[in-house]
Amino acid sequence: MTFSEFTQCFSSTPRGARLARHLALHQLDRWGVPHGSELSDAAGVIVAELAANAVTHGRVPGRDFELRLTRAPGAVLRIEVTDTRGEKRPPVPGCLNPPAPEDDSGRGLLLVEALADRWSVRDRLPVGKTVRAELDLPRRP
Repeated sequence: MTFSEFTQCFSSTPRGARLARHLALHQLDRWGVPHGSELSDAAGVIVAELAANAVTHGRVPGRDFELRLTRAPGAVLRIEVTDTRGEKRPPVPGCLNPPAPEDDSGRGLLLVEALADRWSVRDRLPVGKTVRAELDLPRRP
């Protein structure tokens, strides 16, 4: 089984978050996950939300965030977004509280939890955190 990996650093800005989503969708298309497919759309939303969180909550001035995509054919697509802020950690999977209807934010990780087959938050050494989401890939006959 051959693994494929894509890793790129982006500026911790809204523009960097948008670029991360666009490049992720382009890479997935190169890996045979066509634009507009259910898997591509789910991955695009996950990348967009995790990148937006890295820019909004994980931003350290002068530091980038990193996107890593890993694909194991017939197994899993792993999406990881790493930032350098360790003290602002998201809740753990299964412990997300929905925001009040009038709140303008707080729905991103709920989308990740709904779309991903699994997700977690891991420490990044020496500082920071990585939010990882996994999508199971369809098995080929």
